[in-house]
Amino acid sequence: MTVDTEPQEPESTAMRFEVVSSALKEGTAAAARVGRLALPGRRPIDTPNFIAVTSRGTLPHVTPDNISKHLQVSGAYFSLEDFVEKSQQNLSRPPPIFSAPTSTNHPTPLYSFTGTPSHITTILAARRLPAVPSPIGNSTKSISVFTNTGFQNLSTTDYLSAASTLEPDITIPLADLTNNSPPGTSPTSKRALRMAERTDEWIVDWFSSPLSTSTSTFAPVLPIPYPIQWEYLSRLAEDYIPSSQLSGLAVHDPDIIPDLATHQPSLLSLPLLSLSNPSNPHLILRHIALGTDLFALPLINAVSDAGLALNFTFPAPPSPGSTPLPLAVDLSLPSFSTSVTPLSESCTCYACKSHHKSYIHHLLQAREMLGWTLLQIHNHATMSAFFGGIQRSIKDATFEDERLSFSRAYDSEMPAGVGERPRMRGYQYKSQGGEENAGKKKNKPAWQKELAVEDDKVEVPETDGGRELQEKGVGEVVKGSGR
Repeated sequence: MTVDTEPQEPESTAMRFEVVSSALKEGTAAAARVGRLALPGRRPIDTPNFIAVTSRGTLPHVTPDNISKHLQVSGAYFSLEDFVEKSQQNLSRPPPIFSAPTSTNHPTPLYSFTGTPSHITTILAARRLPAVPSPIGNSTKSISVFTNTGFQNLSTTDYLSAASTLEPDITIPLADLTNNSPPGTSPTSKRALRMAERTDEWIVDWFSSPLSTSTSTFAPVLPIPYPIQWEYLSRLAEDYIPSSQLSGLAVHDPDIIPDLATHQPSLLSLPLLSLSNPSNPHLILRHIALGTDLFALPLINAVSDAGLALNFTFPAPPSPGSTPLPLAVDLSLPSFSTSVTPLSESCTCYACKSHHKSYIHHLLQAREMLGWTLLQIHNHATMSAFFGGIQRSIKDATFEDERLSFSRAYDSEMPAGVGERPRMRGYQYKSQGGEENAGKKKNKPAWQKELAVEDDKVEVPETDGGRELQEKGVGEVVKGSGR
């Protein structure tokens, strides 16, 4: 059954979400749906859709002016740990973001400090996505966040104070997550119960000190089975939806959505933001089929860093052939050194209209940042077109058929990418030690040996840098010096 209504703009200062069209059929609990999320002063977000994931307050490789010119991004995910250095209690030197001056174009400290275009919806969480694994874990009163000075504790009180000062459009309260668990593992039942109980206590503290009316709250839904967190979810449905304090849900595992539809259907009146970090468009489509409305997608930044240009469309091509099509092309490969075709024949983004594959290949080989900038523009444009096609298919009641065709047409996973990435940033390092990581440098040297002439070797001191020069063939260590 498909239900269509005309989207309406909000009449108050509060966020508004409404379902425009749904693929819900009789006998099913949840399904793909088209909606509209609107906040005063921001560009409305037609769902399903995605939001950009920032790093250190900005979209990697793309400046705010180019975001406005070339990207169709309507929302951005920020993490508080990007801006603070230590616990926010009794600070003698508060982080600069808290005192950033505001203006008409940048009405809050978060907008002003980051330079985010004013039409973009800002979403503030405590930790990055994906989160840096923490070796110290959470406590009964706080979670562990990775700041410029290492791991620090962040309490609900401190986080609420920061959110009140920064005034994001949407904020996600603290959740007791096991970010130090190996990938693919689930917490024990005892740990999962503690996660639910702590998060329940923290959400009560959160709503006992309400934020500004201009900030909406998306409560976290934990990546644990529904029966373990049913009491917490019942509180959200029974206490905070009727009082209009709860505006949405931040879902860490979309597989729980059918349980919400069965046991807490009132929660599905809210927009569902996925923080599950899907690794390919097939998973995105699966989560949309469950009813997910918004996605925070670190995937786009990751494929751009890998030198990949996304190359898929929805619906899929009518006759893809017997061999599955690649989801992306690796522009660092030598085969693209002379290719003067666009990154994608069907794309109309700035990168595809103004440049070609061989130019991007050259930039990547030269490690010029412009190469990753153009990839970001193209990959965000491809993802925007992908979600636009999904919205149309849901309205036309063809989504499930098109999803099946897409799964047959394209590879199941993204290519790995063989080129060099940009230089790594601190939060991308593993937080754990170990012999396997000892002595290893995270970034390759920017220089390399161009010409080896035995007689031209320079005497260098016996230091780490000197030994590295000797290994490269451009130096000869002099024993006993440099210490």
